[in-house]
Amino acid sequence: MSKQKKPQANSGTIALNKRAKHEYFIEDRFEAGIALAGWEVKSLRAGKAQLVDSYILLKNGEAFLLGAHITPLKTASTHVIADPTRTRKLLLHARELDKLITGVEQKGYSCVPIALYWKKHLVKCEIALVKGKKDYDKRETEKNRDWDREKQRLVREANR
Repeated sequence: MSKQKKPQANSGTIALNKRAKHEYFIEDRFEAGIALAGWEVKSLRAGKAQLVDSYILLKNGEAFLLGAHITPLKTASTHVIADPTRTRKLLLHARELDKLITGVEQKGYSCVPIALYWKKHLVKCEIALVKGKKDYDKRETEKNRDWDREKQRLVREANR
């Protein structure tokens, strides 16, 4: 008999920043660890996080996550003052930080968090170097998405 692991109900994703995919062209992606407090990890296990309107600040050769909202649980410790939008340090290799800093300072990119997810027992943040989209780019993306949906619908009906 072999032991089989039970498949998890969710894919490990805690929070997505869907607005970033709509507002920006994603150029390059990085995986960063996050320095969290204990109550934050418990809240993330309960899925109480939002990345809307959050961004990455690069300062003194370090990266920080600003504006991410992690709602404290009601059962959080009473002796801890829980600030849901505190600045959290991102943990990246020096080479990755250099790429981010040169992209933001020299090439005019922005740095935005895309997702929070579990990797084994650790919380990871997917961040990306992005360029802003114009209104006509957003409309073009939406047209392409609608056309792809229509193509799938036509293929499905033809196969019946």
